[in-house]
Amino acid sequence: MSHFKTVFEGYDWDETLASIYAKTTQDVQNALQKNQRNLEDFKALISPAATPFLEDMARLSSSITKKRFGNTIQMYAPMYLSNECQNICTYCGFSMTNKIPRRTLTDAEILKEVAYLKSKGYNHILLVTGEANRTVGVSYLKNAIQLIRNQFANITIEVQPLDQEEYELLIENGLYAVLVYQETYHKAEYKKHHPKGKKSNFDYRLDTPDRLGKAGIHKIGLGSLYGLEDWRADSFFTALHLKYLQKTYWKTKYSLSFPRLRPFSGGLEPKVEMTDRDLVQLICAFRLLDEDVELSMSTRESEIFRNHIVNLGITSISAESKTNPGGYVVEQQSLEQFEISDERSTEVITDMLKQNGLEVVWKDWENNWQ
Repeated sequence: MSHFKTVFEGYDWDETLASIYAKTTQDVQNALQKNQRNLEDFKALISPAATPFLEDMARLSSSITKKRFGNTIQMYAPMYLSNECQNICTYCGFSMTNKIPRRTLTDAEILKEVAYLKSKGYNHILLVTGEANRTVGVSYLKNAIQLIRNQFANITIEVQPLDQEEYELLIENGLYAVLVYQETYHKAEYKKHHPKGKKSNFDYRLDTPDRLGKAGIHKIGLGSLYGLEDWRADSFFTALHLKYLQKTYWKTKYSLSFPRLRPFSGGLEPKVEMTDRDLVQLICAFRLLDEDVELSMSTRESEIFRNHIVNLGITSISAESKTNPGGYVVEQQSLEQFEISDERSTEVITDMLKQNGLEVVWKDWENNWQ
């Protein structure tokens, strides 16, 4: 049985970080001149030595994306089904210790939210819940997917990690993709931020993409929460994870997201700041490492940042997102998971993309690239 854990345990965090910081100008230039780049090249591209080459990286990233995906970008909407959670996470508004009103949407409320999103043109939906097996377990998720599957080209979930058989059941019922972020690959830091609940099990979470691959999922989304630890090391381990998965479960597609720590009720300050410039560098580095991986950008980021990043490697973007259950129509005032930065409407974002020379694809363009 293959597991990423075996690969992961062959690396030391501090040594990895030191090797990234040791990369030279020459290493960066060598990486930029290659047609195919490996993980050592990726280290060079995320290193401080690469910062003077940011414009070169951005130009290259943009041309690779246009060659591979054309002038298209896909739009999706997140829909929060529940803010109930059995975990304590230091950085999240839904954390069990936060004294907030909890809410889980009923079938009728789910359909109301869906009707709103469909009226805006969305054909890709991301269902999100807190991690609460008792309230929003597999039977709840299966029901929600069945309820809406005929209205969307594909359905993605971002929920608690599940067992392989549970994923197989949801796939049979119409599940297309699963996003599962490790948050941080630093095991000791991970424990500090997840002191209680099922999420405190680092290894079970680390093994989740393996279970998804074995279950035969169409697409897996990976990512780290940038700000919990040094972003360079976390992004290297994300890249290591991606490359292992692509080799092991080669029929599955992959996407990456770039969440930075955002303010929430009871806020946690980032341990290591990731600047806008750092984030551009990382997005370009991932595109230079992998021409095919989808790169996704949420409304956590500012209007100005999102306006500029859409031409530098991003292939999917959300708009008008609500991070509270029922936030579109049912109960607009319930507590958010984190603060949204870009609050522009779907129509305004669509216009912005057009002004950037991009065409919004509402249907599933993935099928055109088999």
